[in-house]
Amino acid sequence: MTTASIPRVRGLRRVLRAALGRAYPRIIGQNRERSWLFYDTILPLLGTIAFVYVYKALGAPDRFIGYVIMGGATTAFWMNVMWNMAAQFYWDKQGGNLELYMVVPCGITPILLGMSLGGFVATVLRAVAIVLIGSLMFHVRFDISNLGVFLLVFGVAVVALYGLGVTFASLFLLWGREAWHMAELFMEPVFLASGFYFPVRALGFWAAMGTSLIPLTLALDAMRQLLFGAAHPALLPVWWEVGGLVFLAVLFIILARFMLRRMEYLARREGRLSLRF
Repeated sequence: MTTASIPRVRGLRRVLRAALGRAYPRIIGQNRERSWLFYDTILPLLGTIAFVYVYKALGAPDRFIGYVIMGGATTAFWMNVMWNMAAQFYWDKQGGNLELYMVVPCGITPILLGMSLGGFVATVLRAVAIVLIGSLMFHVRFDISNLGVFLLVFGVAVVALYGLGVTFASLFLLWGREAWHMAELFMEPVFLASGFYFPVRALGFWAAMGTSLIPLTLALDAMRQLLFGAAHPALLPVWWEVGGLVFLAVLFIILARFMLRRMEYLARREGRLSLRF
C-alpha cells in the first residue's frame, strides 16, 4: 500500500484517534507490569491507614476515618496530575519524543487528551481500590443518597484538575530542568492546603477560600458534605462549590490552551522550548 492510498482522517475523527492512540500505552501498560498495581495501590494505602489509627487513638468521630480514606483516594489523582501530566513533557523532551509531538498533524492537544484519558483510567482503579479496601477494613459507611450530585462534582473536579495539569505541563517544560523540583514542591503543601485528611474549614474560612484555587479543595469539601451530611463542617454550600469548580474548569482550560499555543510557538517558530534566552 502506497502512502497516497492511505485514507486521510480529518476533523474530530483524527483528534479522537490520536487521543486514543496516546492513551493506549498507559492503559495497556498497567496490565503488562502487574507489580505496579502493588506499588501504586497497596503502598500508598499504608499512609492512609496510619492516619486512620491516629484518629482512632484520639477518639475522633467515625466520619474522620471516612475523611482519611477519601483523602487517600484523592492523593492518587493529584500524584497522577503532577507526575503523569505536569512533568510528562519534560520527560518526553529528555527521551526525544517531544519533537515528534510538535510536528504531528493533529496538534499537541489530542496528545495531552490521550495522556489524561490513559492516566485517568488507571487512577480511578487505584482510587476505587483504596476506598473499597479502607471501607471494608474500618467499616466506614457512606451516604450515597445524592449519588447523581456526587458524580457531577467528581466529573467537574476531574476536568478542572486535568486542566490544571495541562497548564503545569507547559510551564514545567518552559522552566526546564526545574520541572522535577516543581513537581516535588507541589505535593505535600497541597495535601495540607486542600484538607486531604481533615475538613479544610479547620484552616479558617479565608485561608480555605484562598486554597480553593486548587480544584481538590472544593471537590473534597463538596463530596464530604454529600457523603456525611450535616455532620461535616462545610466550607460553602454544595452548589456554590459546584459553581466554583465549573469556574476553575473553564479558567484552567483557557490557561492550558494559551500555554500550549505559547509552547508550540517557541518550538516551531523559534526552535526552543525555554523561557531563557
